[in-house]
Parts: sequence; C-alpha cells; structure tokens
Amino acid sequence: MHSANLPTPTIIAIDGRSGAGKTTLALELAALLREHRRVSVFHLEDIYPGWNGLTAGIERYVTTVLAPLREGLAAHWASWDWDNHYDGEQRTTALADVIIVEGVGAAHATARPFLDTVLWVEAGTQDRKLRALARDGDSFAPFWDQWAAQEDELLAGDPVADEADLLIAGSADGSAPGKVLQALTALPALEALLTPERTRRRTMELSIERLERYPDAADIFAQLYGDSENALWLDSSNAAAAGAPAETNGDAAERSRFSILADDGGSYGQLARHAAGSTRISSSGVTTRIDGPFFRWLETVWGGQVLPAPEDYDCGFTLGWVGYLGYQLKRETGGAGISTADSSAANLPPFTAGSSVQAGSAPDAEAPVPTVGGPDRSDDASLIFAGRAVVVDHHLRCLYLLALTEPAVPSTVAEAKAWTERTRAVVSALPPAPAATAEALAIGATPTPAPRFTARDSEFSYKMKIAQAQAEIADGNSYEVCLTTALTSGTAAALDPCRTYLRLRAVNPAPFAAFLRFGPLAIASTSPERFLRITAGGRMRAEPIKGTRRRDPDPDRDESLRMELETSPKDRAENIMIVDLLRNDLSHFAIPDTLCVPRLCVVESYATVHQLVSTIEAQLQPGSSRAEAVAAAFPAGSMTGVPKVSTMAILDRLEGAPRGIYSGAIGYFSLSGAADLSVTIRTLVMEKTAHGGRLSLGVGGAITSDSSPHEEWLELKAKAGGVLQALGTHFPG
Repeated sequence: MHSANLPTPTIIAIDGRSGAGKTTLALELAALLREHRRVSVFHLEDIYPGWNGLTAGIERYVTTVLAPLREGLAAHWASWDWDNHYDGEQRTTALADVIIVEGVGAAHATARPFLDTVLWVEAGTQDRKLRALARDGDSFAPFWDQWAAQEDELLAGDPVADEADLLIAGSADGSAPGKVLQALTALPALEALLTPERTRRRTMELSIERLERYPDAADIFAQLYGDSENALWLDSSNAAAAGAPAETNGDAAERSRFSILADDGGSYGQLARHAAGSTRISSSGVTTRIDGPFFRWLETVWGGQVLPAPEDYDCGFTLGWVGYLGYQLKRETGGAGISTADSSAANLPPFTAGSSVQAGSAPDAEAPVPTVGGPDRSDDASLIFAGRAVVVDHHLRCLYLLALTEPAVPSTVAEAKAWTERTRAVVSALPPAPAATAEALAIGATPTPAPRFTARDSEFSYKMKIAQAQAEIADGNSYEVCLTTALTSGTAAALDPCRTYLRLRAVNPAPFAAFLRFGPLAIASTSPERFLRITAGGRMRAEPIKGTRRRDPDPDRDESLRMELETSPKDRAENIMIVDLLRNDLSHFAIPDTLCVPRLCVVESYATVHQLVSTIEAQLQPGSSRAEAVAAAFPAGSMTGVPKVSTMAILDRLEGAPRGIYSGAIGYFSLSGAADLSVTIRTLVMEKTAHGGRLSLGVGGAITSDSSPHEEWLELKAKAGGVLQALGTHFPG
C-alpha cells in the first residue's frame, strides 16, 4: 500500500557500461544527498539472472522495482544468487525521498518512463575493464567478453547516452560526485528537491582586486588565455575614445571604457552550448542537458542581482555568462528556423580555396557556398560561465582581478586567492601599453597566401534580390528589408585565429570588438554597434546603426562623405524606421513614460566607415524578466527590417541560407543582473577543419523603396572592406 508519510520518490538512474564507475558514483552521490533527505540505492547487478541475463534482468528491474516505486509502494524483488546460479532471497527496496538506481540498463527505454533523471557515465574500454576486474576479481574475467557483447547489442538498439540528462566522464579521482550534485541543481525536474543545494550557491561573494597596472590587453590575453580551449576577450579596441572628455565624446567613451578577458577555467567554469532546442552545460567532465528554448534556460541562470558591483567599480560585469547568440535563435522570438538543408547552397559540392564569383556575372555563373557558422557547423548559442576574469579599465588605466568565492567553502576561497596571486604576478611582469607587443608585430603580417573569398551572391543576383525586396515593400509586406549575403573561403592551412583578430582590431578598432574561441571555432568581431544594454538597475539602452559611408584618405572628400550621410533623407528614413521598431521592442517590458530617444541620427566615424547612429532608452519594469526583455528585442531590428517578424520570413526566402553567428549578438550576462550585447557585424568566423580552415564574413544592408541597387552594392563592399583589408585580400570579383 502507498505510504502516507512519504511522497512519491524522485528516481535517479545512473547508467553506463560495466566498469565505468556507476556504483562508486551512486554510493558517493547518495552520501551527499543524505545531508538533507532520505536516500536509498538499488544495484541492478543484484537482479540480473546470470551472465547471459542482461535483458531479462532489465525486465525484472522495470516490473518488480521501478513500477511499484513510481506508484509510491515499496518494491519487493527476487535477488540472484551468483554462487549457486538461481534466484536467491527476497529483498525490499523501501521508499525514500530519493532512490538511486545504478547498473547497465538502469535507464533503458522501458525504464525511462518511470525515471525523473538519467545519468550516463562514460569511460574508455581499457579503463573500464581494469576497474571492473579489480573490483570483482576472477569471477568477472571469464565472462567479460560475453557480458560486453550483451551491452553492445542492448545499446545498439537504445543509445541511452543520447537521452541522458547528465553525461559524466568516468573519473577515479573522487571529484565526480560533487560535480554531479552541482550539475543536478540546474535540472528543472530537480529544482524543488535540491533547494538546499541551490540556496547554498546564492551565498557566493565577489573577490575583486584593483591593480594600478595598464599592460596591453593583447599581451594579457596571450599570457593568461593563449592556451585555453574556450576563452573570450570582449575588447574595447577603440580604447582611445575612453580617454576623451565626456562632454565631447561621452557616448563613445562609455562604450569603449572596459575590456573583459576570461576563460572557463576553475571550479566555477562552465561551457553552455545550445542547438536543436537543447542546452548542454559542461564543467569538469560533467555535461548537463536541458531541453527547451534557450531564453527559458537563460532565465534560470541569469536575471537576479546575485552579485552587485562594489561602489568603486563602475563596470556592470561581476562575472557570469559570456559568449554569442546566433541569429538562428530568432526561431524562439517569432522567426522560423532555417538550416543549410533548406538552402540551395547545401546541395552543392564543397567550395575550394581560390575560387571566386565575378561581379556582374549572370545567375547561372553563381557558385553559392554554405555559410560557416550555420546551424550545421556552429551552435545556436555558445557561452562560458566565467568564475574569474580580468577587466581592463581604459579610462582609469588600471586592471581589476575578479574571482568567485563561497566563504562557507574554504577551498573556493583558497582557489580564488591562488588564481589572483598568479594573475597579479603575470600582468605585473608585462610592459605598459602602448608597447611593441604581439599586436604591433602582427599588424603587417597578413596571411601568406592571402585567402580568396567566394561571394554567395554575385553582384547580379544580389541586385535581383534587392529588386525582389522592393517588390515586397511595394506590396505592403515590409517597409524595410535588411538583406544580407556571405563571403566564404576555404584555406589549405587554418589561419591563426588570435593573430588574425589582432590584425582586424589594428585596422578597424571598434568599441564592441571581440575575440571568442570555442575549441575549433573562433570569432573575430570589430562591431561598432550595441544591440542592447541592461544595467544592474534596469536601465535599457539600444543603439542601432543604419546608414554607412566609406572613409576616404583625402580629408575634404572624407568630410563630404560624412556630410552626405548626415543629410541623406534615405539613410535617415532607414534609421528612424529601426528606431521605431526598437522603441516597440523595448516597450514590452518598459515603464511606459520612461521610453525615450536621446539621440537621433548622429554620425559616428570609425577607421573605415562613417555610421548613422541613434539611441533608444527605457527603464525595465520592476519584477520583469531580463531574459525575456532580451528575447523581445532579439534579433536586432537593424539586422531584420520593419516589421520584424514578417520581414524575417521575407529574408529567409530571399537569402536561402542560415546566417549562423552573423547578425546575432556577442556580450555578457552578469551576476549583477547587467547585460551588454553588441550586434554581430563586421565579424569573421573561423573554423578549423580536417582539411585546413573555413572562413565566413556576413555583410548586408537595409533596402527601402528608394534604394539604389548600385549604391547598396557599393555600401556592402565598404562594410566588408575593413575585414578584407586586414586579411590582405579583396572583395571577390
């Protein structure tokens, strides 16, 4: 009968092949969970009917153990007598708050309907065999191959690892149970159960140390993060603007003040990757899978003011999540998904280095190319959780060393202290900026041979798409269509991503420049455009760019181009339409009377282009979801058009290929509750492949009813110019 004193138990299954470490993990995880609740453990090896009884044992386990436990009843089952090779004594698994079931087949397809959480433990074959034989001695050795064959057959029909909530790299160092418990706290299904553990994580404190040192940020990144597999540098490479008087260049100074450098190292470090409706969070050999929309996951890990910034620290970043959101996340905010399989480009032969499309060629001369950074080659979003970081203040010319600690856990305090001491020593030994650093040496060192790019659209086809966009506008389906294309290149040898970025930032410094490395994928961005900033106090700011002119070496001609942009009715109309769109985006979560436009159509000049910029601000409504506020504005209206949702559908049809990382956002979601995100433009995506490397550069522009196809094509080439110049190459054609 059902126990009146115990609720239906939470059942956690730990599955994996023999010798992976399931039993040890189950026992040690149970010990940790018993601090706040009653826990029992069931071992499948007690129920398998002999060495050829894997499948039969799973059937017994499901019917006599899981089924009654799920009904809130104690389970009574027959054990197996391994010495005498027949059924042994009757045993009982009593009800408890948590029941951990472990063994090969614990999370079999027939068992999963009864389970709350599935863990899969993975280890190499040799390690597993040594571990299993060391535990069971000679009794297992004669049957190892027989049992392994049954495992192979079972898993061939039911790949449990693909369905697991947690993937765990088998480890014999004793660290896994604590890491697994930490990972379990992120699972929505266990949120109530693990409230005590989740509450403990809210006692984190920020260790912060200011250093009166100002080395080159490029040197800091090379010394501290040059060897990190996953590392990020949010780089105000237009740092000279940070020292400008506020009354003459206040907006540029604010945008260019701070640079942030971090990786996913340390006990708090994590890597989150979202693709195909699932977020996977990895840390120290444990990967948690959480199904559902990205922004729903973001809401669970960011939004509260967990770690407010100290009064004498002006940066909104107090550690947290840092990375990119790809354009394809639009499927969560009103747009549709599109993959390379949906595009004509996906069915063409692989592109080769050195091929190019001649400008002005006819449509049948085109050679469309799959985009690097699309859903097939990159995730919809990738972020690291930075539990420690270096922040450069370009205005005060100093550094801040940030690290997380939990005062109640002495090991975290010791770890933060050790990292701070090591980092202080490294940065103190670096020469002050400016100096003859690796960055300076890299400026003139263009790749040899320089990459040759292929345009997904020829000049002819791009102008045809402009005409189609204008037809949509004439039919009343849109007012403005932000049409884009991509330049791609294959290289025989992969470029050095960091050196490539140093060349980009030297040629085209920008307030929202960034270098991100996620394993074989690297992103080098020189974006001048802020997508959205939310301060810890809830002040929202968007700064869209619409309207571009190239810079000219001749000062008089350059000034003429700047004035032409400033007075252009077409460019102002484009910009104002996007301003209206963003006012609407911010209004969903804003206090109504706080919505304002303090700057409208102001020209800002950068190394390679003049840009027309506006600013929209509003105050977030108290209690509103910050993640939902970001989602309401994503993707940036300056990269879609007006109205946003219907125009995104038009763009899907016209472009015929995923934009991938391009047109999304790069930035941080801080534990202070603040966020600062740029629009991913002027951005080179680099990917190492088995055959060398792939490069992709997205470019585009806003199309209105009075757009000139020729002028739009010239503007597109100007936007690509800074990146191509840094690579020592040119626009194809």
